[in-house]
Amino acid sequence: MNAAELHVQGVPVSRLAERYGTPLFVYDAEELHSVHHRLRELLHPAVDIFFSLKANPNISICAYLNSLGAGAELSSAVELLTARRAGVDPADMIFLGPGKTREELRACLDAGISAIVCESLAELRVLDGLAEETGRTGVPVLLRINPDFAGRGTGLTMGGKPRQFGIDAETLRGARTELAALRRIRVTGFHAYMGTRFLDPAHIVANTRQILDLAEELSRTLGIPLETVDIGGGLGVAYFDNEKDFDLGELTGGLNAAVEPFVRAHPGCRLITELGRYLTATAGRYVTRALYVKESMGETFVVADGGTNHIMPAVGIGGFVKRNFPIRSLSRYDAEPTHAYTVTGPLCTPSDVIAKRVALPAVEPGDLIGVERAGAYGPSASPGHFLSHGFPAEVLVHRGVPHLVRERDTAEDLLARQRLVDLDPDPDLDTARKRNGSA
Repeated sequence: MNAAELHVQGVPVSRLAERYGTPLFVYDAEELHSVHHRLRELLHPAVDIFFSLKANPNISICAYLNSLGAGAELSSAVELLTARRAGVDPADMIFLGPGKTREELRACLDAGISAIVCESLAELRVLDGLAEETGRTGVPVLLRINPDFAGRGTGLTMGGKPRQFGIDAETLRGARTELAALRRIRVTGFHAYMGTRFLDPAHIVANTRQILDLAEELSRTLGIPLETVDIGGGLGVAYFDNEKDFDLGELTGGLNAAVEPFVRAHPGCRLITELGRYLTATAGRYVTRALYVKESMGETFVVADGGTNHIMPAVGIGGFVKRNFPIRSLSRYDAEPTHAYTVTGPLCTPSDVIAKRVALPAVEPGDLIGVERAGAYGPSASPGHFLSHGFPAEVLVHRGVPHLVRERDTAEDLLARQRLVDLDPDPDLDTARKRNGSA
């Protein structure tokens, strides 16, 4: 009996590969809906879910999550434009990042978003000046705090240490006079983000309690009303053999217990959790085709048509130690793994390895190989232009119907912004120097 291939909502993966080519990303809308729905159903109703576009800035992914009720957390002018075109209400947008340009701040002002998250006192002054130039008053701002405490349970800490993110809590405690001098800005609350890929509910809950306590303390110290508090997010998904997904009931039970007394004390305060990886990772799969199977000094390699140029996190970036992401044969999805393969892409670099000695069924040229849980930080965190391969197609399957949500880069796409300059190839360097007056 032949092993069965993977189907996505009843659609054979081979049909998707034939229609859209490989490599490609395939997203499952049912999984996007399921993840959001389970979280929304269990999470305290006072906590709004915002989608962090940095994880997957595809406009259709953003629009679909927004249709389910998710707001948008943005970090660039293009992400802001993406969210607007996806139909997100500006009242459900926040914009953050340590290095916003004047153009980005002006775009936020023009869009009238819910809040600009300022990450330095200097940024506050720039924004105040821009608001005056454009005749705006009462511009809503959240202050991003770099807390006195470090987040536990993450390998990629973004607070509690010297960081480019946010304003040190101690600095904020002494900034009441400077904040009061701002005439066009209205500080409405605080933001803190401790890190990413948290997998232990106890750590997430502990961090949340500390963020809420600090927000209350700074509100009293600075005389700032608590209209909005962004408690961050960073909920992780398990990628590696020694990891497991957290129990959502345990997590939300702990978070709800932490949030409830804060909500009672501040009934008008909007709470936000910003999530990217958690909402999209499990809904995505990177599909690549085996070109060759070869032996080299006792190791068996599968050389595929896509690699780390599209799924760079699989090779190890940020806080990741090089371990294998979940990877499967999509052509023999239900077959037992019998061989050990090192799976590489087509790039001319030894680092283009997406799985090292991973167990798979026997692989033949033409087979489809999938990196699973690839719906977050795929194209958005990968060097897609390396070797001029370009970015792959992206397909979203909804109710059994595949939709092309990003076209594959073509050669013309990659060359369109380059300019061929007609330079005189003069081999006589001395003559060239004389022409430049530098004999």
